[in-house]
Amino acid sequence: MWEQIHSNQRRSAILVIGMGLLLLVLGYVLGLYFMGSTTGGMIIALAVWGIMSLVALFQGDNILLALSRAKKIERDDLPQLYNVVEEMKIAAGLEYMPDIYIIDDPAPNAFATGRNPRKAAVAVTSGLLQILNRDELQGVIGHEISHIKHRDVQLMVISGVLLGTIVLLSWAATRYLFFGALMGGGNRRSSASGGGGYIQIIVLAVGIILMILAPLMAQLLYFAVSRKREYLADASSALYTRYPEGLASALEKLAASKNQLKSANKATAPMFIINPLHKKGMSASNLTSTHPPLAERIRILRSMAGGASLSDYDGAYRQAHGGGKGVMPTSGLAAAPVSLRSATGEKEDNKLDRARQVSDVLWRINRYRTTTCDCGTRLRVPQNFADERIKCPHCGRVTKI
Repeated sequence: MWEQIHSNQRRSAILVIGMGLLLLVLGYVLGLYFMGSTTGGMIIALAVWGIMSLVALFQGDNILLALSRAKKIERDDLPQLYNVVEEMKIAAGLEYMPDIYIIDDPAPNAFATGRNPRKAAVAVTSGLLQILNRDELQGVIGHEISHIKHRDVQLMVISGVLLGTIVLLSWAATRYLFFGALMGGGNRRSSASGGGGYIQIIVLAVGIILMILAPLMAQLLYFAVSRKREYLADASSALYTRYPEGLASALEKLAASKNQLKSANKATAPMFIINPLHKKGMSASNLTSTHPPLAERIRILRSMAGGASLSDYDGAYRQAHGGGKGVMPTSGLAAAPVSLRSATGEKEDNKLDRARQVSDVLWRINRYRTTTCDCGTRLRVPQNFADERIKCPHCGRVTKI
């Protein structure tokens, strides 16, 4: 799969250079308008570009995990989740075990992040853990492990951090330009020289254009990272699990959820297995979607009747698109056939047990203290709870914490 890895490395380089050029334009505009010197503004822009590129490369994964409010867990916290990640890591041939994080949010979703396969992480929401059985969870984790193996995570970290910086600076710049024009501010020296008023009008017009382009860049990022990587991750999940129905069923459940992920934004949305910013009534095939249409992804997975190899996925993709060009890298089509396996047979009525396990983990990692009332009710209070006693909501007794 070297083609995909090299492609992502090229895109990362192009993205960093492109973001640098946009920052230079911003620096030029701000330097001309506020400092009377385009050189000064461009130097500041280059400094910001360099700093944020280094931050994206070395701390971007930690920033994205923090923005998602993800909390790291260990094997003893959720043994089944840990075992599934370990199984998929082995199936993918990864040398290092990714860290595992959980996000306290009822919206079912997941993403992978990291600098490289040596330093990577998988994050899942509490909502996802509560509604998926083991086969479905395996399908989702296989999808995310594929992003780690093919270095998609590095591309997404750089994309998320640098794009967020551009959007923020564009927003600030246009407001400074707008209010500066209203207050008669800006570069006084330019105004003093003949034609300065025209310069201010041109610069303000550029600022307005940047204000319009900034949010559109978040949409363009979705195309820059390409939908093709999602198809490859789906195909790899089917290969690792040998059970395409697991991921297909999981995607179906995720699509049916009406909850939206609270911590997601336009810069981080492409990281997730499905678009976390979907709106009610929005078509799944919307051109600005971060992912291929869910119905299409599910249909392709369920058309893999012959086997679980990348070649089988490519054939199902061609069938779904009425023939034509496939979507898998050439190196993945020559691999040996992979047979499908049967479902593990986990019952859906384990959903209540899963919900309890996830709730217990969330209480523990958020460091809630637990005490038991004489009536048998378990009471949980946050660590910074000041009172030493608490009233039981069931029996009314006051219990010492």
